Amino acid sequence: MPVKWKRIADWSKQRTLPLRIAAQLGRGRGRLRWLDDLPAIAAAPVQPNLRNWNDHQFAALWIGHATVLLRLGPYTILTDPVFSPRIGLGLGLFTAGPQRLVAPAIPITQLPLIDLLLISHAHFDHLDRPTLNRLDKSIPIITASATHDLLMDLGFKSIVELAWGQRHQPLPGLSVTARPVRHWGARTFIDDHRGYNAYLIEAAGRRILFGGDSAYQQLHADLGRTGVDLAIMGIGAYNPWINGHATPEQALAMADHCRAQFILPMHHSTFRLSHEPLDEPLTRLLQAVTDEQRLVAKQIGEIWICP
Repeated sequence: MPVKWKRIADWSKQRTLPLRIAAQLGRGRGRLRWLDDLPAIAAAPVQPNLRNWNDHQFAALWIGHATVLLRLGPYTILTDPVFSPRIGLGLGLFTAGPQRLVAPAIPITQLPLIDLLLISHAHFDHLDRPTLNRLDKSIPIITASATHDLLMDLGFKSIVELAWGQRHQPLPGLSVTARPVRHWGARTFIDDHRGYNAYLIEAAGRRILFGGDSAYQQLHADLGRTGVDLAIMGIGAYNPWINGHATPEQALAMADHCRAQFILPMHHSTFRLSHEPLDEPLTRLLQAVTDEQRLVAKQIGEIWICP
């Protein structure tokens, strides 16, 4: 986050009352936040065409930040959906928090039918209640442990929490397993009981690792025995948050641990959450990878279809 937000957060961490107030302000649904679009937000560099989306058996669209639209066999999965122009605490007509630098690749109203929502953890840039409030409440949700309370009042009919190692089959032929990461789950610093996950998604003979947020670790090395087809890895927000986010080189190493055939870099170029230059994460990743063909959907709005 920019310096001003870091100072506010550091000050608040030491004071219980502001944290309790923030916890309540962080439960808004965004209905009246009309000023969040000011100033105007740049359009995504690529405008995707989803006309034939359901014809694909294995495809991915990077919508922005950690929001990825996946087509896996007969199913469409949406990860960490954040379509709001700002993320943070609701203060009436506006949101106190970072504004998007790039608009979502598609408007939320143009999403195809979603079969499953995956939420990795409760941070505002991953669990955005105003976005979730606008989605179809019949869509099943898989989320991290102890995050149910942030979702249940929005009206969703099926919410399943998973702790590390737990597996769930939300739809026929589709399984999701919660994987460990090095991060933290508290939304407003006082709720440190919340979980935080990566997910292994398996269907139609394919395996996808949605890496969530994580510092460098070797916890996915066991997946290397059989490998994964696609690893979706965060590559930004490491300066100064190296204890919770990987550098581009570390993200590449973690993808190599699980022998990922393809890598979709996420968690960069959408919000200014840290001090590194916006273009640095992708630049460093491109310099580190030996086979650039492994990197897919490098720009917001790009659709990758598995060859």
